[in-house]
Amino acid sequence: MRLSPRATTVQAPEIICSRCSGVCNNKVKELGIRIPRPVGQGPSRFLPEEEILQVGTEDSNMHSMFADAFSDMGRLDNITLVMVFHPQYLESFLKTQHYLLQMDGPLPASYQHYIGIMAAARHQCSYLVNQHVNDFIQSGGDQKWLNGLENAPLKLRNLGELNKLLAHRPWLITKEHIEQLLKTGEHSWSLAELIHAVVLLAHYHSLASFTFGCGISPEVHSDGGHTFRPPSVGNYCICDITNGNHRGDESRHTAGSLSSDSSFEVEVLMEKMKLLQECRDEEEASQEEMATRFEREKTESMLTFAIDEDPPPGREVSKHFEDTSYGYKDFSRRGMHVPTFRVQDFSWEDHGYSLVNRLYPDVGQLLDEKFHIAYNLTYNTMAMHNDVDTSTLRRAIWNYVHCMFGIRYDDYDYGEINQLLDRSFKVYIKNVVCSPEKTTKRMYDSFWRQFRHSEKVHVNLLLMEARMQAELLYALRAITWYMT
Repeated sequence: MRLSPRATTVQAPEIICSRCSGVCNNKVKELGIRIPRPVGQGPSRFLPEEEILQVGTEDSNMHSMFADAFSDMGRLDNITLVMVFHPQYLESFLKTQHYLLQMDGPLPASYQHYIGIMAAARHQCSYLVNQHVNDFIQSGGDQKWLNGLENAPLKLRNLGELNKLLAHRPWLITKEHIEQLLKTGEHSWSLAELIHAVVLLAHYHSLASFTFGCGISPEVHSDGGHTFRPPSVGNYCICDITNGNHRGDESRHTAGSLSSDSSFEVEVLMEKMKLLQECRDEEEASQEEMATRFEREKTESMLTFAIDEDPPPGREVSKHFEDTSYGYKDFSRRGMHVPTFRVQDFSWEDHGYSLVNRLYPDVGQLLDEKFHIAYNLTYNTMAMHNDVDTSTLRRAIWNYVHCMFGIRYDDYDYGEINQLLDRSFKVYIKNVVCSPEKTTKRMYDSFWRQFRHSEKVHVNLLLMEARMQAELLYALRAITWYMT
């Protein structure tokens, strides 16, 4: 019997897909093949899946951006799917990352990805380590290097000390560290190569902060992204319930909640912002008082941690770096002093930008654009309120990150930080920036409970870029000292 054209349209694509899936599943079961399933729900353990843009629902501009990202990396990763809350920033981020990894630069592709592995490993970020292991292999890198840092070329091994200091205590970087890498010899670095390496290290240290700060989940095809265990209680395995990763519904009520208490917190914060803006116009503290407030905030920031002792990093990650016990926490607990770095003496705008652009053309411009977009990004909203000037709050967040690294702006009143950032928010910032691997869902849920998840992602963009700029300032200052 011949089917009419109308009859042929009955088999909708989703029906065909469903039936084919059923046939395949039955056949797979007959053959005894185990079928993997995702460990988590969606791109993030912290954000509800339904609030994240689903691939296939994006507009034409976003589709073009996704296509370019897929063409560059051969994947559309979960970092991109979370950053898409802020398309303007995502476009700048992808453009910069494309230039660092895809365009011809001072370093070969295998070195670029191995440096990415070294940087991500310092924070035990297996998500980024696994990405770059795959990219390293695809770029033709020597797989013996993946057995551990001791198997990599001496030139890369020599970068280990700078990687360690840059990730945890950048204020300790001196011109001697730079001189050691640049000294004449078979395994020495050129200035252009070193600038490329420093930018990559800072990029992946800060991206590890974003990855942990937003609870990025591994993709289903990646290590740690799938399991063969059947779903258990309420679609979660017992291991998910015991480690707290089953609280998907709970997160819907923590960020974006409109309870009366949360609403009151927003009103209080907005009132503080308004008063600070008014007071700033009326009176200005003396330089001595401003310096005192900075030192007080810097000292207090050293005591803001709320983390337990770390378990030792797993072998698969720790083999890519040395001195695994080294970290920011050791420094803070010993009560050592962080020296003050005055932006008036060395700034990104006046010194760092031009140095990077001179030795690695166009990268300074790309980084500068990315810093500015993250710092100035605003939708003039706060939770349920519109037409809000958030510049005071954004500046407090940025400057608090720099304060933790000892970086001071002479024209900023650091008393504003205590007015605008409460303790739970400071704990979150400190962990995301200094020990991102310790960031938990509880920390994420505990600050700004009434704000949207997109606003918390925005916070993480600020933390990531402020941290990256802080690392670059210290490294570039040391390079400048060496050159002069």
